[in-house]
Amino acid sequence: MSQKRKVLIGLLGPQLDAGKGVERWERWRPTVSMFQHDDLAIDRLELLHEPRFTALRDVVAADVVAVSPGTEVRAHTLELGDAWDFCDVYAALHDFARAYPWDTDAEDYLVHITTGTHVAQICLFLLTEAGYFPGLLVQASPPPRWGTAPGEYHVVDLDLSKYDRLASRFERELVESTSILKGGIATRNERFNRLIDRVERVAVGSRAPILLTGPTGAGKSQLAKRVYELKRARRQLAGPFVEVNCATLRGDGAMSALFGHTKGAFTGATGERAGLLRAADGGLLFLDEVGELGADEQAMLLRAIEEKRFLPVGSDKESRSDFQLVAGTNRDLAADVACGRFREDLLARINLWTFELPPLRERREDIEPNLAYELEQFAARDGRNVAFNKEARERFVRFATSPEATWAGNFRDLNAAVTRMATLSAGGRITVDGVDDEIDRLKRQWEGLRGGAGVGSSTGGGDCDDLLADALGAEAVAALDRFDRVQLAEVLKVCREARSLSEAGRALFAASRTTKAKANDADRLRKYLARFGVDWRRLRPGVA
Repeated sequence: MSQKRKVLIGLLGPQLDAGKGVERWERWRPTVSMFQHDDLAIDRLELLHEPRFTALRDVVAADVVAVSPGTEVRAHTLELGDAWDFCDVYAALHDFARAYPWDTDAEDYLVHITTGTHVAQICLFLLTEAGYFPGLLVQASPPPRWGTAPGEYHVVDLDLSKYDRLASRFERELVESTSILKGGIATRNERFNRLIDRVERVAVGSRAPILLTGPTGAGKSQLAKRVYELKRARRQLAGPFVEVNCATLRGDGAMSALFGHTKGAFTGATGERAGLLRAADGGLLFLDEVGELGADEQAMLLRAIEEKRFLPVGSDKESRSDFQLVAGTNRDLAADVACGRFREDLLARINLWTFELPPLRERREDIEPNLAYELEQFAARDGRNVAFNKEARERFVRFATSPEATWAGNFRDLNAAVTRMATLSAGGRITVDGVDDEIDRLKRQWEGLRGGAGVGSSTGGGDCDDLLADALGAEAVAALDRFDRVQLAEVLKVCREARSLSEAGRALFAASRTTKAKANDADRLRKYLARFGVDWRRLRPGVA
């Protein structure tokens, strides 16, 4: 196999490469010196120069051939305009690179960055890094005393992974970044650690929206905050972290809360409101439970993401906000698209980077390292340091990592359990008795969630759980009495099957309505749903 030819590409240096008569050989001239090294055989020189330096070009070309007779010299005239103007120089070198017949199979290229203006050297570096010049950079340096030697040269490979010290630096930065995303917790679950590695690369390398999916309490809000902290540490964001739970935005107030309003836009609008999107300008906006947004808010959000512009309520003047979006949901948004609850174009825009957080029951090996974190959080909140004694810790970890522990609320359950045990601890020590009491409480709580939702209902327990979770969220369902869960699940089932609020009301109040002079079934049903924060329009989007 024949050896590749070596080609040097460089700019003529009007100052450093200059010299007249025999005395010029006493000078260190960077372009000529590159051909005076015994360990560097260059087959061809591509010499770039401005038109006004043709005389110097001829001298340098002749001298190169004199010291390296086997080298071919090709000259290229560059119309640089102003050699200190970045746009002029970059454009001229870019045009040369686009037109040059590169042959990387047969030739290796060295890009000489010793000569030319500093602007030209920077442009050569950028174009080489971007691959327009498919070669390695080479830098020449003079000898200690001119005229004594050709000096030295150093080849720079822009594949930084080949430099051990730099590679180790990058590895340290990666560890620091993933530590930020994990809150400093030494997590052990391989699936979660791989996910965090991917989140780190995306968070640092992209401004596109990020979608975090997974069950309630899996840590979506915490991860969004840590993505913000990481981007702030890398100076990629200067604005604030703004978080909103979309499930709490109801009716006309949703548009106002997100996009702001003008004074007098509606009854009660006594002043102007900026809105959360404007508050997040330059920072990160976390829309938790994004699947709960109504159709109008979804349409406005899509435009805000794509164009960074939106109309506040009651205004004919657009507002602007440039924010990084992280969205969270425990819903199947693809299924919501299929049934008309969520916009297909909005989902396409926010799920370029989608990360599914596993539930805690699938990360049992991470429970023990998270215990220390939860106790640290308790100490920061309450100003009291609490620790497990050895036997109590072993007892709790044994239960927490066993199949008995379902962790229905995920990390919210773990946080609540540690908070209760720490609060009730005497002398700052959590004992076996305290652990046993908490284990009994968790078992009763989870048993109630498993067994109560569907009892006495015409639907199965799983269906009831889904209806309630869709309407309220898992955390709110867990806070309901068993009686209310059974009753509300049946009401929601009827509402889902009815064509209107009035039709659902007539079905639910079929007996009692006959005793009233004015039944007003729709109003009765609306008030009942409002007790639980449920809006009929969100149960049946698109139905009057």
